[in-house]
Amino acid sequence: MSEKTKIAVFASGSGTNFVAIEEACRNGELNAEIVLLITDKPEAYVVERAQKLNVPVAAFSPKAYQKREKYEAAILERLQASEVEWLVLAGYMRLVGETLLDAYPSRIVNIHPSLLPSFPGKEAIEQAVEHGVKVTGVTVHLVDEGMDTGPIVAQEVVRVVEGNVEKTAEAIHKVEHMLFKDTLHKLFAKK
Repeated sequence: MSEKTKIAVFASGSGTNFVAIEEACRNGELNAEIVLLITDKPEAYVVERAQKLNVPVAAFSPKAYQKREKYEAAILERLQASEVEWLVLAGYMRLVGETLLDAYPSRIVNIHPSLLPSFPGKEAIEQAVEHGVKVTGVTVHLVDEGMDTGPIVAQEVVRVVEGNVEKTAEAIHKVEHMLFKDTLHKLFAKK
């Protein structure tokens, strides 16, 4: 088996995708290793999950930096110290700027709970339910300077449970965990 791809997962929330990726790494479904969790929210539940799984955590508060470039430069220093090859955004609620985009060209991947280009940004599931669409889905895409605008790598359709954000979200999360793992496997195999 080839050498494992060293990845950093970026997350701001509960970390369900982080856990799914970590399990896939541990059980051999994904030939990768999460060498670092990056978060902009030190109090996020994903931090506790990472600590239980013995994944190193680096928490960076954006407010502690005068400019986004300095914030990202501090993150980049930590990524380079850990020899990270790919950045995996899993519920990271910040736009990635030029500093990280330049350091990891075409090696930053994000998962989004809609069929992009529909419903970009925050609260995509709520938007889909409010708009009354019959299907939404999950998109895995490479990250560029826009909000959820990078090249689409994979998508899968999910039926909307009419009028029910929670049940729709549950269905989306199940698809996210499988699609993200499978897509990352394909991306890392190309390296």
